[in-house]
This record gives sequence, C-alpha cells and structure tokens, in this order.
Amino acid sequence: MENNQEKQLLHLVFGGELEDLDGCEFRDLSALDIVGIYPNYAEAFAVWKSKAQSSVDNAQMRYFIVHMHKLLDPTSA
Repeated sequence: MENNQEKQLLHLVFGGELEDLDGCEFRDLSALDIVGIYPNYAEAFAVWKSKAQSSVDNAQMRYFIVHMHKLLDPTSA
C-alpha cells in the first residue's frame, strides 16, 4: 500500500422491505437490494442516502450500511 493511499475500510449498502417498521426483519430475503460494497464510509453514505431518498414513497423500505471491515477485523474498529 502506498503511503498516500487511505486504508481500505469496506462498507456494504443494502436494503429491503421490512415486516415491521420497529424491527429489522425483512419481508422477502430473495428481494433484498444488494447495492454494493464501497471502500470507505463516505462513499457508502452517499450511495445509501441516494437509495434511501429514492424509496421514500415506500414506508416499509429501508437501506442500511454494514461496516464490513469491523466484521473482517474487529480490531480495526
């Protein structure tokens, strides 16, 4: 890794329709929208925000950011 390159901290953006607005259980796992994996939080957040805003008409639809780097290496948190 070059000295001027940021450390890669992978983030997954995905979403789907929830069973209940108070929970995180999805209505149909086969219909999850796996948006993508991004190299840092800033890029993931920009995509998350866009997807969340585009689904505002569906109250059951929620998008999430998963900090994959924390799952892969818990010491990186």
